[in-house]
Amino acid sequence: MRRERRPPAERVRERLRSVAGPILADRMPAGYQRLGRVLLLRLPDVLRPYFPLLGAAWQEELRVATVLAVSGPVEGELRVPRVERIAGTETETEVIEHGIHWRFDAARIMFAAGNRVERVRAGRLVRPGETVVDLFAGIGYFSIPAARSGRAARVLAVEKNPVAIGYLRTNVALNRVGDRVEVVAGDNRTVDLPQGEADRVFLGYLPSAIPWIPRGLATIRPEGAWLHVHTVANARGAVDEAVRGVASALSDAGAVAREPLRAREVKPFGPGRTHVVVDAHVALSAG
Repeated sequence: MRRERRPPAERVRERLRSVAGPILADRMPAGYQRLGRVLLLRLPDVLRPYFPLLGAAWQEELRVATVLAVSGPVEGELRVPRVERIAGTETETEVIEHGIHWRFDAARIMFAAGNRVERVRAGRLVRPGETVVDLFAGIGYFSIPAARSGRAARVLAVEKNPVAIGYLRTNVALNRVGDRVEVVAGDNRTVDLPQGEADRVFLGYLPSAIPWIPRGLATIRPEGAWLHVHTVANARGAVDEAVRGVASALSDAGAVAREPLRAREVKPFGPGRTHVVVDAHVALSAG
């Protein structure tokens, strides 16, 4: 009974210690990310000879179908995760957060647990009846909460990654918001979008969506709308740095802030860097 009360990482580490010795066993991190039936680990390369053992151990301890190990940084403009399977075969999974269903392939789609609060906040920010544009929709991270929790009248979810588009459509159907979420497949630089109609625009691209502010502004009501701009800044003074960057881009694009910009830290983003979101209530003229 005492054994079962120990954290799963300690039980896995004990198995590793029995074959690799205490020094290598102590190199195994205790943290993990559970994505439904898939587990995501960050393991040092020194433990690579023991990946099959570790995969099987974690699979048994947490009763997951598949274990993935991060093999490198997120790749390219489409932000494709770099992972390898160390146990199991099936990488499609489903996560439920606050009643919203997210289905995706954990080996091909990023799903950051650290963005959970921001996904929920998106639904709370939106007001019933709004028109919302989500320029980096992914699998629906902000689009679906905007429609389901926020009761937006219309959400334009723009995405160009073919894999993400497939799961975006699946998640729209799973969450029964197909009457209000329109999937726009293509590059937001070139797709046709309504001009001057949006009450709210989500710009959720990292490492920085600041360069996309002019594209977002082209969709908003001239008299005023909200932009939610995600970016990465130095951890020391991250909020101030992000606000300055967004304010400068708004000014260059001819937009006027209707009230002081607000910002919040979302999560760490690598050594010495922080993911920040800036909320900007703007108009295209002083009036």
